[in-house]
Parts: sequence; structure tokens; C-alpha cells
Amino acid sequence: MKQLLIIGIGAGDPDYLTVQAINAMNRSDVFFLMDKGVSKDKLIQLRRDILERYVSRTDYRIVEADSPERVREGDYAGQVHDLNRAKQDVFERLIAEELQDGQCGAFLVWGDPSLYDSTLRILDAILRAGRVTFDYQVIPGITSVQALAARHKVPLNAIGQSVQITTGRRLAEGFPDNAQSVVVMLDADDTYRQLHDPNLEIFWGAYVGTADEILRSGRLVDVADDIQRTRREAREANGWIMDTYLLRHRPADD
Repeated sequence: MKQLLIIGIGAGDPDYLTVQAINAMNRSDVFFLMDKGVSKDKLIQLRRDILERYVSRTDYRIVEADSPERVREGDYAGQVHDLNRAKQDVFERLIAEELQDGQCGAFLVWGDPSLYDSTLRILDAILRAGRVTFDYQVIPGITSVQALAARHKVPLNAIGQSVQITTGRRLAEGFPDNAQSVVVMLDADDTYRQLHDPNLEIFWGAYVGTADEILRSGRLVDVADDIQRTRREAREANGWIMDTYLLRHRPADD
């Protein structure tokens, strides 16, 4: 049977790879790299650099494919469903045509495959469709959330308090009542600027773990403008941006 490894490769720094991930890559015959366009060539090159650095075998193949883009029309859930369906077609073709029976293929996933990534959902959908069969294993990785906290030298949660991971769309509904700390991902609209609580502090990072890393922190009301400006300039310079931030209520003794 065909084997697939879904390998979390961390937030961008090659040093974030785990020993388990390195061992998994050295078991792989074929690496599937999804290309998201010229503006994100750095992401493909980072994957290639990781392979060159950690894979000792020389007989592996790299197969690149264009990753479908999300059509930003209609409701968000529908957009994501259509995007994943398009990706399913691409993944299924790659597995069917580029991986032989008995071979091991690998998808290199930024961060961890279980957090804000649809690879596992797509593979399950392929198996349910029944046109190709394979077995797969998931290798966890260091997420941008972990890397963000480490780079800012802060814990994600206060003692005895909860932390919630959410999106900019959900944050637009207000800071959650049941969480002291909130990690926000996928925020294209600078939603933090809608919050005016002087007791909130923010720890923001873009391209965390890469050579382009940018970090900002402080009271939200003091640094929101700077973060928005920095984010806009970074996106214009690179053609894309990946950023994450932690919002939390300032400790009582501050």
C-alpha cells in the first residue's frame, strides 16, 4: 500500500524541526510541494532548504503542484469548502500518478498539521471517495503560536486561566468572555484595532521563525497603529504576510 507522511515542519526556522520529523523525511521517496504563486516562492525555497539540510538519502523526488486559490466571493465557509474540494482533486491526482505502490510520500506542512490546516481533512475526504487507497501518519510540528510565545518570552496563559485560539473574524464579535488570553490567527483586517480596552496587551509577530521575522509588543492602545503600519509595509514588500498575535489582559500587579 502507498504510505503518506504529513510532516509538521515548524513555523519557518529549520531548527524547529523535530527529530521525528527528520526521521520521517528520510523515509520518504517523494515530497509533494504545493506552490502558492511567485509572491510565496520563499516558502517553496524554505522547504527545499530543509530537505537539503536534513535528508541524507539522494534518491528522493520533489513534485511541485499549483495550489488552488480561494475564490473570495460568497460566504466564508462556502469559500473554504470549495477551496478544499479543489485541493482534494490536486492531492488525489498527485497520490495516484506520482506515488507508486509500496512507496512513501510526504506533505511538508507549515507549523502543525492539526492547527488551521486542512491537509488531514482533505486526505480523509480522498479516502472516503475510494478512488485511491493509502495509509498515512501525522508528524506534529512547532506552530507559529508556540514560536510567537517563545520569541516574546511569555506564557500563553495566566495561572489557572484559559487561552483561546481563534480567528480575526471571530474576534470581530468581541473579546471572548471566557478567556483571559486569546491567540488570533488568519486576521487580514487588523481586527485588534476594534478593541479599545486599555487593559489589553498584545504580542504580535510576522514571519515568525524566518529571516524576515518582525516582532512588536506592548499595550494594545499604544502599539496598534505601529503594528498596522508595519504589517502593511511588510505585506507590500513581500507580497504576502503570515502573522499571529496574542492578546491578554494585563496582570493585576502591572
